[in-house]
Amino acid sequence: MQVSVETLEGLKRRMTVELPVERVNEIVDNKLRSMARDVRLDGFRPGKVPLKVIRQRFGGHARQEAYGELIQDSYYKALQEKELHAVGDPAIDIKDQNDAFVYVAEFEVIPDLTISDLSDAELQRPVAELLDSDVDGMIEKLRQQRVTWNKVERAAQDGDQLTISFVGKIDDEEFEGGSAVKVPLVLGSGSMIDGFEQGLLGASEDDERSVETTFPDDYQAQQLAGKAAVFEITVNEVAESVLPEVDEDFIKAFGIEDGSVDSFMEDMRTNMQRELDTKIKSKTKEVVMQLLLDKNEFDVPQAIIDDEAGRLREDTSKQMESQGQSSSTFELPVEVFKEQAERRVKLGMLTTKIISEQNIEVDEERLRQMIEEFAASYESPQEMIDWYYEDDARIDPVRHVVLEDQVVDWVLSQVKVEEKQHSFEELT
Repeated sequence: MQVSVETLEGLKRRMTVELPVERVNEIVDNKLRSMARDVRLDGFRPGKVPLKVIRQRFGGHARQEAYGELIQDSYYKALQEKELHAVGDPAIDIKDQNDAFVYVAEFEVIPDLTISDLSDAELQRPVAELLDSDVDGMIEKLRQQRVTWNKVERAAQDGDQLTISFVGKIDDEEFEGGSAVKVPLVLGSGSMIDGFEQGLLGASEDDERSVETTFPDDYQAQQLAGKAAVFEITVNEVAESVLPEVDEDFIKAFGIEDGSVDSFMEDMRTNMQRELDTKIKSKTKEVVMQLLLDKNEFDVPQAIIDDEAGRLREDTSKQMESQGQSSSTFELPVEVFKEQAERRVKLGMLTTKIISEQNIEVDEERLRQMIEEFAASYESPQEMIDWYYEDDARIDPVRHVVLEDQVVDWVLSQVKVEEKQHSFEELT
């Protein structure tokens, strides 16, 4: 077997493989002799059809099968001989010659990565401290989520909930979607276009107001964008907010069995700290991975990108269906996922290279800790932990995440790290 390789653009390679024509003829003859034992043709007894006739009838088919077998057998051997790591299916062009069997294979190869020196690189790692004011703010949000409304006999203020009926007109003509009957509106919520809510401040029950306003230029309903409108509004009711007290009933609604404020505050702080730690870890990982991409520019085989984009599209379709949305009504274009796919492929190659070069092995203690964190939210955490460890297929994805975390730690040990202070609100 003679093999030659030509480097084309980027990661593309053209490999020419030449095999003795005798090998083709030998395979063809063996196939035809095998056929002769079983083939049935009119005018001949079974097994008595002359080889010449078999060759005339089935020689072309046998030759094509021989080509396929030879290509399958020699292609990977040729790659090994030339130390090439091909990806995807090759494009094969057969060059049938009298004195040899020649085919040309075009394919892409995996790039030979070299991780750049990171000693001069700098990055900012986010840090944050959970403050008492953050916990108080979260409790206030929980109270706001359980707000009730009491009718009042006074003029509307910012933060009040009004029940209103209205008719909207453009050039004295009502427009589609511009009318409603007895709908709630919280003043100051920003749920209506500019000027609408402001025009209702000071209104009382049964008041009628005419509010002039203009739809923004980027309004989602293009037929209304930038147009002036007049809304004739009737105030049906004015109500003020009533926030629940942080009492035993309120606290027990969040699963705190003893209903005490101390237990509630401790549980809130624990959950918020866990959320903050997760966000810091996630943000740090994003910064590290972006640094790796910025410091290591290389081409990626298009075949791998296409495969990854296809997987992303399939995952998105399944997610849409699980949320009750039908992806069958339209075809998600694979091009939408190409940029994300290329990023994921590159990061996968970079992390794999670092793991190999630095001999990074899974930290079993960190693996156990991560699984315990996953299991903590279940009713029987130990059962979930046991479930993971029963099957490597279940635990392998977690191992992959732990290895990525260890790569992040290695990168942080190589670069200059500046800590950037954030608030809980900023990070979460």
